[in-house]
Formats: sequence, structure tokens, C-alpha cells
Amino acid sequence: MALAQDKQTTTPDIFRQFSEHVVKIEVVETGSAAKATIGTGFYADAAARIVTNYHVVSKLIHSPERYRIEITNTGGQTSQATVLGVDVVYDLAVLHAPRAHKGFLQLAPIQIQQGTRLYSLGHPRDLGLTIVEGTYNGLLQHTLYPKILFSGSINPGMSGGPTVTQAGSVVGINVSTQGEQISFLVPVERAIALLERTAKVDSRTAASFLPEVGRQIHAYQSSYLAKTFVGAMPTLALGPYELPTKPAPFFRCWADAVRRKDLPYAVVNHDCSTDDYIFVSAEQSSGIVRFNHQLLSTGELNPMRFFSLYGGQLQAGKIGMIGNEEEVTSFRCETRNVALSGGKVRSALCARQYIKLPGLFDAMLRVAPVGSRNAGLISTLSLSGVSYDNVEALARRYLEAIKWRR
Repeated sequence: MALAQDKQTTTPDIFRQFSEHVVKIEVVETGSAAKATIGTGFYADAAARIVTNYHVVSKLIHSPERYRIEITNTGGQTSQATVLGVDVVYDLAVLHAPRAHKGFLQLAPIQIQQGTRLYSLGHPRDLGLTIVEGTYNGLLQHTLYPKILFSGSINPGMSGGPTVTQAGSVVGINVSTQGEQISFLVPVERAIALLERTAKVDSRTAASFLPEVGRQIHAYQSSYLAKTFVGAMPTLALGPYELPTKPAPFFRCWADAVRRKDLPYAVVNHDCSTDDYIFVSAEQSSGIVRFNHQLLSTGELNPMRFFSLYGGQLQAGKIGMIGNEEEVTSFRCETRNVALSGGKVRSALCARQYIKLPGLFDAMLRVAPVGSRNAGLISTLSLSGVSYDNVEALARRYLEAIKWRR
């Protein structure tokens, strides 16, 4: 009988029953009263606490003197909300609304099968509250933190909204999309944990959260950086070099080559990167570890011409990290020769500091072996939002992983 009832439940039924617990969230620039960010949230308990994404309210966290949060319910009533807690690693925030609300969505972990029909609610591009059908496809296997693969069209503005079963149980919180119905949810267990941590919090000033964001990022680094470039790892043979590749399960790697008859040299590129990141602000991320090996080789150019080509490629390399002067300092670089077990390399380590999050840095290490007559390697390691101790540790382990083939 229950199964028959489930089959009769329609998408309009689900929207009618649960949409009233979903709110639009706007982060407003106080000087102009203009909307800076739009997202979605939902009531999660009888205390009128609202779950959303950290990235939806991040502008307020970074500049509390400039922004305020407004929520609008399905009846069109608007009120201001305050932040009670954040989890920057899992991209979640808990807000409190002073206006009383009747009812809330149920947050409880449940076991569901791959292919189960789910329904996502949110405000895509401020076009009004919508409902999107999709399917549950389990947890992603190799990520920095667990995320659910939702085969449905989550769009900007739906971030922070709930994805529910036919019965209205929240399975996950909308967080991001790659388009083509590839979307991601934060598992509901993480929202429950944040609600529990903020259960006794009545109010907090927005200015108090930025130090906590920094502490959370620092604390989380050990869970993934400590495993990177450590112990036995896969290696890649490029020309005369043996190089690291896919140093941990949460990395993805790609390769390609340029071999043209009109060029007197060949170029092979090998790229690896963590397939996830922690959102810090619109121009800052943490958790991105990326490295690239570029091999230039020739059988036609004499050593002088090849050295000129190799040097030009080295000079052409740029630090491809965005950031403005309010958030990060300028890069400072140190260049030196390093003797490794198989030969000597020229290395340049560049780093810049986060201004509002002391102790966090972006960094880039570029390595180029010297002395080869017809093959040259340019290997680059980039790190985002890590402590300087970790910059030094990973740079050292990366250098040690570069070897010459025997």
C-alpha cells in the first residue's frame, strides 16, 4: 500500500508540500542596497535555523562591515538573518531568522539506492523558486571531502537549497554544478553535524567568523597534504627523467603531446591536479594541488639552439593565480640551484600570503634540470591556501620525487 502511495506522489505534490520551508538568500551591499550574492536556504528545525552554503554568505564573512543577509520566504516576506556557524571545508553555513516559521524539513541520514528519484529546490538566477528532478548516483569516490553526484540541473542561485526524497527527507544540500546535469550535493550528515555544533549558539557577530575559517582550513590540511608525495607512488618516464604522477587517489592526471613535422622539437605535457577544492572567497581557494611536467626534446637542433628554446620556455612560464590586493600580497620569489641524487636543477619558489587569513599562502615551485643537450624538463607545482610549513614540506618532497632514469 505504501509503495502504491509513493508511485502516486507527483512533482507538483512535492513542491506544494515542501517549498514553503525554502527561502531565498540575498547578501546585500549596505552602501548601495544592491544584491551582491543570491542563493537558497531552508528551515532545518523548530528554532528557525536555516541551512545554506558557506559560499553563499562568504562576502559577509570576509567583509562584515559592508554586507548584510536578507531572506525572503515563499510569501514574499523579507527579514534579516545572522550567521550562527560555518563549515568552510564542507561549504555549509547555519543562519538564524528572527521571524518565526511553521514547520521545517527533516534532516536524517537514510539509505537510498543509486537511481533513486530526488528533487532539488532553489532559486536559479533569481527567477523564482523552482523544483528540479534528478537521480541519486552515490558518493564521488576520490574527493577531498564526500560529495553526492546528483544527475539533475542545479543552476547558480540554487546553492544551499535542499535536495529531498519523495517523502521530503533531505538527502543533501545543493553546492555546485558542472552543467550537462552533472551536479553535486553536500551529504546531509555534514549539515546535521554543523547544526549540532551550533545548537547552543544564540547569536554571533559576523566579524568573529574569519579567524574560525582560517582555523578550519589549517586543521583540515593534514588530512590530505600529509599523504601527498609520500612513500611509494606511481611514476612517469619522460625522456631521461622519472617523475611523480597521481600521488594520491584524489588526484586526476591527463597527458598530451605536440609532435609536428614542421617543428624541430617535440613537447609532451603531463598534468595532475586534485579534483576538488575548498571555497574560501570569490578569488581564493584552498586544497588545490596541481603539478605539470613539460618535456621538450629534439633530434635536430644543436645544443645552442636547443638551450635558447629551453630558456625561452622557462621565461614564458607565468604564475597563473588570480587575486586582488585586498586579499593577497604580491608574490615573492627565491631562485637557487639544488643538487638532487641524479643531477642538478634550477628551482624558483614563489609565495604570497593571504591578508585576511594569516598563515595561509599560495605558492608555486618551478623546477628545471640543467646540463642536458637535447632534452629539457620544466616541472611546476602549484599550491593554494596552505601553511608555509606545508609549502616547504611539499616543495622538498616534490624535488625529491624528481629523478633521472638509469
